[in-house]
Order: sequence, then C-alpha cells, then structure tokens
Amino acid sequence: MHEIAPQKQAIQRLLQPASIAIIGASADLSKVNGRPLKHLLEKGYAGKILPVNPKYREIEGIPCYAQVADLPEAVDMAIIAVPASEVIAHVEALGQRGVAAAVIFSSGFGEMGAQGRSMELELQRAGERAGVRLLGPNCLGFINAFTNVYATFSQYADGETGGGPIAFVTQSGAFGTAIAALVRQRGLGLGYFINTGNEADLNFSELMLAVIEDPRIKVAAGYLEGVSDGEGLVRLARRCRELGKPLVLTKVGRLGAGARAAASHTGALAVEDTIFDSVTRQFGVLRARNEEQMLDMLEALAQPRECAGVGLGIATQSGGAGVMMADRAEEVGLVVPALNEATQRRLSAVMPAFGSSNNPVDVTGQFVARPELLLESVVALLDDPNIDIGIVWLQLMTAHVDKLVAIFSEIQARTTKPFFVCWVAAPKDALQRLRDLGIVVFGAGERAVEAAAALARYNKSRTAPVESKASMNYPRLNGQWKKGMVPCLDATEWLQAAGIPMAKVRLARDDDEAVNHWRDFSGAVAMKIESPDISHKTEVGGVLLKLNDESAVRDAMAQLLRNAAHHAPEARVCGALVQPMVDGHIELVMGVHRDPVFGAMVMVGFGGVLVEVLKDVSFRKAPFGLDEGLSMLAELRLSAMLDGVRGQPAVDRRAIAQMLVDVSQIAAAVPRLEELDLNPVRVGVQGPVAVDCVLVLSDETA
Repeated sequence: MHEIAPQKQAIQRLLQPASIAIIGASADLSKVNGRPLKHLLEKGYAGKILPVNPKYREIEGIPCYAQVADLPEAVDMAIIAVPASEVIAHVEALGQRGVAAAVIFSSGFGEMGAQGRSMELELQRAGERAGVRLLGPNCLGFINAFTNVYATFSQYADGETGGGPIAFVTQSGAFGTAIAALVRQRGLGLGYFINTGNEADLNFSELMLAVIEDPRIKVAAGYLEGVSDGEGLVRLARRCRELGKPLVLTKVGRLGAGARAAASHTGALAVEDTIFDSVTRQFGVLRARNEEQMLDMLEALAQPRECAGVGLGIATQSGGAGVMMADRAEEVGLVVPALNEATQRRLSAVMPAFGSSNNPVDVTGQFVARPELLLESVVALLDDPNIDIGIVWLQLMTAHVDKLVAIFSEIQARTTKPFFVCWVAAPKDALQRLRDLGIVVFGAGERAVEAAAALARYNKSRTAPVESKASMNYPRLNGQWKKGMVPCLDATEWLQAAGIPMAKVRLARDDDEAVNHWRDFSGAVAMKIESPDISHKTEVGGVLLKLNDESAVRDAMAQLLRNAAHHAPEARVCGALVQPMVDGHIELVMGVHRDPVFGAMVMVGFGGVLVEVLKDVSFRKAPFGLDEGLSMLAELRLSAMLDGVRGQPAVDRRAIAQMLVDVSQIAAAVPRLEELDLNPVRVGVQGPVAVDCVLVLSDETA
C-alpha cells in the first residue's frame, strides 16, 4: 500500500493544487499560454500562481520566474505550455524541484506519427524518472470548478462554470468542449472537466477514479475514442457501483473491425466494440450513442429519485404519442403494464368520457380547463404498484405555462417515484422553471423513454450480485502441450476433468480401431478427422454422422482420410475420433477469447457451424456468476428457442448458464488458455453437452 499512496497523492495535488506554476506563461492573456492565468485570476483561484518565462519579470502584477529552478517553493502542479522540443527538459526540472504533477498543453507528440510517438515515449520515461505524473500531452487541461482551478485554455472556461454534480472526463478536446457546453446549456453543472489528450501517463480511468471520490460528484460521464487499460476501466466501474454513482460513457468506433486472425469462431467474432459493449453492460456502465443521449441520461441520473423496476406509466394528451412511447419502451427493456383496478377507478373518477384510463393514460386537452384532471391522473398513475417511473407528454401550451408549472410542482410534492416531463415545443421559460424545480424535462417522447430506461437499468445494476471470483482448483495443463492447438482427445479429457460436460470420444488410428469403438458404444456414432492442423473439421469434410454398422464405419474412415488429403494436403493426420451420437434439439456454441484489452472473455451463441453467419452471440468478462450467465442467454435473439418452440421441449437455462460459469472460471484461472471453442454444444432435456472442442494455448510464460 505504501507504493500506491504517493501516486494517489500526486493526482490529488494535480486536481486540487494549493499552488500552480505556469511554464511558458504569456502576458498576452488571449494566447494559449496566457489563458490559464486569465481564467485563474478571473474565476478567483485562491492558491498561489507562479508564472515561469525568462521574457518577463512580472505578469499581471505577479512575479515571473526565469526558470523552474528559480521557483521559491515546490508547487503542487505545473502547466506546461511550451514547444514540444522543450517539454522533456521542463519535466525533468520539475522533478528536481519536487513538483508532483504537470498538465502538458503542447502538441507534436504521438498524434504526429512515428517520430512524435518516439518523443512521447521518451516523455513518459522522463516523467517516471522525475516522479512527475503527467496529464497530456496534446490536451486542453482541466477544470476543478469547486476550487476554481482552471488549468486549461478551453473555450468552455470563458462562460459560467459553477460547480455541479457531474464529473466529465474526455479523450477528445474539441468534442469534449462541445459536450461540456451542452451540459452548461441544460443547467446541469460540471464539477470537473478533464481532457486526457494523448494519455502518455495518466489515463481516463485513473483520472475518473480520482474525481468520483469527491462527495460533491453524483454522476460520472466520459467520452472515449479508444481503451487501452481494460482492467482500469473495470476497476472504475466497480468503484462507481460501490459509491452508488452512475457512469455514463460515449465511445466512438462502434463499427471498427477489432477482430484479429484467430483459430476459433470465438476470436473471429470478438470485434472490439462488441467486447467493450459487453464488458460495460456487465459492470453496470451505461453507454450513450451520442452526446445528446449522454446529456439525456445525465439529466435523468442527476435527479435524486430511484427507479425500483421497469414498469413505465405514460400520461399524455395525445393517444398517438402514447403508442409511440409504449413501442419504444418495449424496445429498450421497459414494460408498460396494465394498471390495477383501484388505479383505474381513481382515473375514471376524474377522466372525461372520451379519455382513457388504461396505460398509456390519455388525459386529452381537457386538463387546461380542469387542472385537477392532469394532476390527479398522474398522481394516481405513479401510485400504482405496477408503475416504477412515469412520463407526462404534452405539447405547446404556451398560454398555460404558469398553470402547468404549478401542476408539475404539486405532482412532485405528492409523489416519490421518478417522473419526467416530455414537453414538445415548450416555451423556453417553461423549461427553465421546471429544471429549477428539479424536474427532468425533454423535448421528444423517445428521448424521455430512453432516459427512463437508463435510470431503470442503472438502479437494477446496483442490486446485481457481486461478480464471481476465479477458482484455482483445476487440473494442471500437460507440460508437453506447447503453444498452439491441443489435440482434441487430450483437450476433451482435460475439460472433462475440469468439470465441463463433454461427449465421450476415442481416437481410432485405422478402420479396425474405429469398428471396435463403435461396438463399444453400442449405437450410432459420429466420426471426425483428428489433426492438430485442422481446427474447423466441417470445412474439410471432416465430420460424418449417424454411422451404425461396420461397413459404414469402415467407409467413413476411408472417406475422412481422402477428404483431409484433398482439402488440407499438408495437415498432419492422427486418425479419426469416434463419438456416440448426442441427443439435443438445440445447438449452441461456447467459447473463450483472450482480448488484448479486457482479458478472458466468454461467448455463447446459437448456430453450431452457422455461428458466424447468425452472429447471435453474447460476451462476458470472466469470471462471472450464474445470474450473469442467465443474462447472456436472455440477450440472444433466438433466446425464445430455449423455452421450446414447435412442439420441442424447453431446456434448462440454469444448466446452460452454469456451464458458462464453469467455462468462465477456467478462463480466469488458466492464463495459458488463449482460445477455446466448444462447438457444437448440444442441448436437450438432459442438459448441455459439448460435442467438439478447439483448445489453443499461448506460450508457457503466459
């Protein structure tokens, strides 16, 4: 622990400095190297400011020092705004002067190509040698609005920047500034604004981990262009869950092909964004498609009321709007439940004859003449035990702003469940007055529904079981197994010993052995080519099924050898595997992919040999527990097939989920397990059984 504390202390001194040096400070406060001083003075920073520039003796009445060595004290943090070629020397000087951290505005590093990347690596090493933690380079810096620390030249600092409950960390400077400005427009308030730049040292997760510890921060938001520290992001998500603070992320590059060449289907499907999406969902992170959806989520999450479930109640003056929102609710995981009889009686007592007391509740435009109609309808709706969150939809009503604001204020006073107002084409004054009351308001129905779904998902994730820890009680890998694909027979025996249900299998080196194995199994068998060079047997005609007499078995042996020689003439063939046919009307695939960012990932999907065509798969980071395994199955598009269709019986979801849990335990406990395919996994009334496997090991030093 004594090694970790100084690092945390350095970040603390960076973000909450009692003194700041500005290296390369300018007397022209409109310049990049002059703006930090301007903001610090204008915003009322209470700490010491020490400009450093040999051109000046003073700036704005503040003594200016010629070089870092001349500083009269070891400041907490320095801003470096000099050409890239001078940065490393200044970092070294700061280290000698005992400065803990530095913000580097300077560009010309990794973003400029190979030479810049080399210089950035040297900068990183210089910071490590000097003991100086670095934010940047090529960044806008940061703002701590609570203590008026404006270590930035961002345009966002030019306006009102009063502290608020949201911490925003962004990898993009310009786009991050735009998001911050939109947050300000909505009156939400940023306590912290941090641009990480090139992340030569401090990265997104480290900085966000620091700011969420501030009790004034209630919600964390981030904009990502890439992730290199997957474990750091998981630590951040876990800490946010422990603190009860939602984490909302927008990450670009959804459609980028992040898959690498892999020997298994699992690896081929492990596209970078798919993995990111799965991991963030697993650890309770909310993902926003774009900046507007991020702001909608932040507005919903910053309000204090919790959402206990997924039941959405809708009150509207337009039946069509109600239908639209109900449709979207179902798409995003909410339900629009029927109201109980007591609620319907309360609604009928105040509802006009042509209104609707069902959910969605159509209050019609009559509430303008009868304010109690909207008031009592929404209160009754939110009192219903099936409703967890409400949305009230209306449009225009320019002449009735005072009346409507008073109604919503009373609804707020008489209820405890969260509710949002969707006011289409609302007067600007109405929006501001509702927000001043702490009422969340949107301008479109689907946006309100999606924000409600985000609030429901977040509160559900808070009550999710703590994830499983890896067990180390697994059979040792054979010391003779080197890097690459393990022989199928050996892999099957090892997986069986590890507790994975595997179909029986025997190796036949010739047709006589194949016939003997068939007789031992006393029934129809499958035969498959066995070769360390053939991972997908069906692609070379290497699988023959339902063989149940001696002649068929002998013919199959010859056919498999011919097919292998034709399709893979260089492959080393060991013989053929003989297995009894396994019952099961469902074919799944399970697997492990070791992602370079997030580590061991477990996959489940439909399709058997068609898995890469259907692409109906779900991923989770290993290890995990039974509830997470069940969630993976629920996410599959064809999930309903597990419950029985067209006369086929339902299968045991919990048994499948437990097999996924067991696979995840192995993936987490065995670092050399690079990839694993269990395909197909046949599932019938007796439970899941893996019929074939591909197990790939990494180097022994893994």
